[in-house]
Amino acid sequence: MEFEESGIGEECGVFGCVSAGEWPTQLEVAQVLSLGLVALQHRGQESAGFVTSDGASPPTYTIHKGMGLVSTAFPPEALLKLRNGNLGICHTRYSTTGNSELQNCQPFVVDTLHGQIAVAHNGELVNADALRKKVMRHGVGLSTSSDSELITQLLALTPPTEELDGPDWVARIKNIMTETPTSYSLLVMFKDVIYAVRDPYGNRPLCIGRLVPIYKLHSSGAGEEDTEGWVVSSESCSFQSIGAKYYREVLPGEIVQISKHGVKSLSVVPRPEGDPPAFCIFEYVYFARPDSIFEGQMVYTVRQRCGRRLAIEAPTDADVVSTVPESATPAALGYAQQSGLPYIEVLCKNRYVGRTFIQPNTRLRQLGVAKKFGALTDNFAGKRVVLVDDSIVRGNTISPIIKLLKEAGAKEVCLPSILHILLYTMTYSRQCINTVAHDLGSRTPTKVCKVNLRVDAIVNRTGIHGEHLCYTKFQLLIVFPIILPFLVKRIKPQTSTTRWFGALWKILSTKIILGSLTILRNKCKQTRLSHVVRRETPGSVCLSSAGDWSLRK
Repeated sequence: MEFEESGIGEECGVFGCVSAGEWPTQLEVAQVLSLGLVALQHRGQESAGFVTSDGASPPTYTIHKGMGLVSTAFPPEALLKLRNGNLGICHTRYSTTGNSELQNCQPFVVDTLHGQIAVAHNGELVNADALRKKVMRHGVGLSTSSDSELITQLLALTPPTEELDGPDWVARIKNIMTETPTSYSLLVMFKDVIYAVRDPYGNRPLCIGRLVPIYKLHSSGAGEEDTEGWVVSSESCSFQSIGAKYYREVLPGEIVQISKHGVKSLSVVPRPEGDPPAFCIFEYVYFARPDSIFEGQMVYTVRQRCGRRLAIEAPTDADVVSTVPESATPAALGYAQQSGLPYIEVLCKNRYVGRTFIQPNTRLRQLGVAKKFGALTDNFAGKRVVLVDDSIVRGNTISPIIKLLKEAGAKEVCLPSILHILLYTMTYSRQCINTVAHDLGSRTPTKVCKVNLRVDAIVNRTGIHGEHLCYTKFQLLIVFPIILPFLVKRIKPQTSTTRWFGALWKILSTKIILGSLTILRNKCKQTRLSHVVRRETPGSVCLSSAGDWSLRK
């Protein structure tokens, strides 16, 4: 997966745990938090933070934050400091707003009239600037550039209609949900409870698990009386490693209270009438771990179905099928199964180098690619390779990989991608797009073709019937002059004529790209937030926005 600009992404991970029964608990809450967050490490690698509470009145909060991976940020001595907690929340960060610094590390903890609250947030607020001004007009200073601190301070503000003798946290959360419709999954810890909150559009995932004795983990006989605790996580993949059973998803707009007494749904904040849900399709394609479950189905299965469909829509005269490890592997296997071509590994991945997409700046992403892959030359020398990737996003990964494979002896490289080349980020992205013009002429001399699965085919492969998927990241996918050189590109040894033509094309395409993006950006600002792909009838997909347009099979 790749992209030249530092644009899209809300890939953070949140995790919480509440021990059941009498406190102090025998459950090692800090250890559960640590293992759960390690399972979400793929969602963020910049920093990690833990906050635990003893649940007393008043409670004692213990806080620890650190930069880097969970294992780096939390050595054993740090976990010992957290061992007296009966409940806690934690967060692993990929910065969408705010710099990659310790002060922006979550969870955020603030003092209120009624005690401390702690908040962990995955997502990005669409109207953060307006909310920031509102908070500051109340005389509240913000110490970071993170919109997650903004949410925390908004919760701390006493609503005009609330009595000072006690907080109504559900009312405060609902007030935030009406002021900012998306995008967030929140864990809010106050004294002895955790509130799990999902925005009304369900854009970011959030699910609940039940801790049971290990000997009953795979048994159907584990009842409520066997519950040792409750956990809540961005992804269900974290449950197996901590001995938890999948319980259910938090519904879009739902506020769930998790305490030692159990799980209780307190409220569901509705969307405006007629607005469908908007679950981020990028969770299926890239963000999530393959063994996670969204909307009742495993991510691995969805990716494999996309690969099968890609083989039907983009058949290729090749010798072998391979993948850019690892999120595209299920799709590559599906492509190989459908096409009848053998699947073989052509790239060796250094697992100690982080995911290049979630590196905080372009230079680190590009250096990460250089260190990340090695070529398994004996597997593909002299062969035509179909190299399946999940998406083409930044442009940091695929160009060096093509060069690597060509120098290692690949005869041809075809690059089918599940998702189209992305030329514009989400309307609520943290940063503006950089031009991709320089990439148009930077390919290594080799035969390269790029093909992508159609938008409607992607949605159909998710297998979600009657549900809706957010496509704001991809609302402005196709600008013909930009796509043309990418779609099928055969580069031969250059002559003086082709060099002149290439130079002219670069100049023209740069102007076209910048002009097109300016127009599209202005248009984008006028559209509503909720651009979603909606299954209407079999074979029919509608991309809804303020200016409706549709793609039909």
